[in-house]
Amino acid sequence: MTRRAEEFIIEYYHEDDMKTPMHMSMGEEAIAVGVCHALGLDNQIWTSYRTHAAFLAKTEDTEQFFGELYGKVTGVSAGKAGSMHLADPSKGYMAASAVVASILPSAVGMAFANKSNATGHISCVFFGDGALDEGVFWESLNLACVMDLPVLFVCEDNRLSVHTPTHIRQGYNSITDVVSRFSCTVIQESTTDVERIHTITKEAMNTIHTTRKPVFLHLECYRYLEHVGINEDFDAGYRSKEEYEQWYEWDCVKLQRERLTNQGFSSADLRKVESVIDNQLLTSIRKAQAAPFPQPEELYRGVFYEAD
Repeated sequence: MTRRAEEFIIEYYHEDDMKTPMHMSMGEEAIAVGVCHALGLDNQIWTSYRTHAAFLAKTEDTEQFFGELYGKVTGVSAGKAGSMHLADPSKGYMAASAVVASILPSAVGMAFANKSNATGHISCVFFGDGALDEGVFWESLNLACVMDLPVLFVCEDNRLSVHTPTHIRQGYNSITDVVSRFSCTVIQESTTDVERIHTITKEAMNTIHTTRKPVFLHLECYRYLEHVGINEDFDAGYRSKEEYEQWYEWDCVKLQRERLTNQGFSSADLRKVESVIDNQLLTSIRKAQAAPFPQPEELYRGVFYEAD
């Protein structure tokens, strides 16, 4: 669903009705989908500004998704959040932040609340490798380890902070070697297989519940499109088309399609499922286009705490 949703974004974005900047998930979807489906509804997630895959995987709500992108009252935040701040706490998607690494302390705080209230829930935070360059990542990791908090740290490592590669930014050779010095479990994988990521996440959750300590899940991935926007950017000079083609050989959607085919599903079976998804997405887009914009006074709602 995430891949098709973003393909529709690309198709309609030129109409300039979606005013929000787009940080696309293409190429990285397997991480959010695999992790979120393993977590289920009860456990909470927190993300960076690259929200699409995580929101759709956690909520499966395409109407509120497109309502928000179009800035309409039907959006999950009544049209005020846009793509970079999607959230639905009622379904465990607590918040997203456009400021690199800033969501990490909130995720650790939620883990502290979960531990204090004995909820048994896990607080999971997604972040890119650019967040590793911020002091707040190390502070959050350290506190989670010191206090034995139920946090799942998920590093979506595409080896880029916007256009800057890892070897220019980081003075260590391996993030997993460094993090392994902390009092937590480290799991590292380089896979685009959503089912493998689901299995890894289940293992990580079991480790958190049994050791009562955090887990650092390091997953390599590749961003197909530009840092922000709906286009390719191979002409920018910081990466090559050949690199993309190598990663696309293990494209997560392509892998899953091949798996289903090998399990006996026909092309007609797959097209039927895809047709259902397309119809749902197109219906959500049409509803978002037809929905009203929020009234001006809505700007002042949600800024401070308001009693019911």
